[in-house]
Amino acid sequence: MQYICLIAAFNAFFFAFLTIQKKKALHDKVLIFWLIYLGLYTGIYGLYSDKLFQAYHLLSASFISLLLLHGPFLYQYISALIKPKEKFNKSKLLHFVPFILFNLYLLTASFFPQIAEGIRLDHIEGEHASPVLFNIFLILTVLSGPFYFILSFRLFKKLDINIFNYFSTYENVNLKWLRTLVLVFGVIWTILMIFATVHHVFHMFSWVFCTHGLALSLSAFIILVGYFGLKQNEIFVQSADPAPESSVEPKKKYSGIILSDAKTENYLGRLKQYMNAERPYLDADLSLPELANRLDMPSHHLSRLINEQLGLNFFDFVNKYRVEEVKARIDNPEYANLSLLGIAFDSGFNTKSAFNRVFKNITGLTPSQYKNRADIPS
Repeated sequence: MQYICLIAAFNAFFFAFLTIQKKKALHDKVLIFWLIYLGLYTGIYGLYSDKLFQAYHLLSASFISLLLLHGPFLYQYISALIKPKEKFNKSKLLHFVPFILFNLYLLTASFFPQIAEGIRLDHIEGEHASPVLFNIFLILTVLSGPFYFILSFRLFKKLDINIFNYFSTYENVNLKWLRTLVLVFGVIWTILMIFATVHHVFHMFSWVFCTHGLALSLSAFIILVGYFGLKQNEIFVQSADPAPESSVEPKKKYSGIILSDAKTENYLGRLKQYMNAERPYLDADLSLPELANRLDMPSHHLSRLINEQLGLNFFDFVNKYRVEEVKARIDNPEYANLSLLGIAFDSGFNTKSAFNRVFKNITGLTPSQYKNRADIPS
């Protein structure tokens, strides 16, 4: 176990060093501090876990308080990816207040032996009972993980909305690796924390099982978040005015954007003409700001035009053209020698799964069913 933690700590510092070499965006800066924290945690655990919890009660409690940092780092990292234009402000530091208060409490308790005696995690009976405030901080530590995992998935929902308003494809920008990592680690964290709580309250199970399990899962987490985080680029990097977060209630959403009826008609005519004549949807990576740039109009005006006048988000708007292109090519004998997937790729789709899903959502048929629709009873 010791060697696994030390290897993980080395990987954390190594990935942090490599990230420093990048041209750093905000999420990279958060990742650097996050990896340093993870490296210190697993490194200290690997070197001193055999005596930390038995010989140094206050230090072991302070070490456990470090777990209050993992959730905030996770939340800040995802937030930085989803909102790259948002600057780090003082309000974000509030997420680290529980950790600071926990350690201020431990520092204060060190001056009062009768309180310090009760602050221990090994359950060896002492003269003084476990302080109520200490138990409250332990409960906060237990709840911190699930709380921030829930907040993270709320951020992922916002990301999905922005993706559909900003991109014409989903696969390469949906942070699938991070979603999976958060889900898996969230389940493991919650299970281990339940075991730790049962152990602390009922003195059941082994404390070593809980701490070893957490350190082991953090070690795996370090390797995965370091590797994928190092390769992660900014998502909303192409425009300074990204599409609004929600496609609900467009009138209210665009209430601050003035667009006359004449300009609306002009923009709408240019958009339709350009889509039909130039077929920009054949570009699998087409995004809202790129299309707006080609049309020489502000991104927020194009977004409003698509949302309000056409009742669609950008993703559906572009993919409707792609589906029509696929249907036209399927019906055209000139493309009879191409497979359905070949036609899909030539029409702007970049993955088989996306093609099948979008085509079925728009037409109600799978691509194969559409191709063989003559055989489908009406």
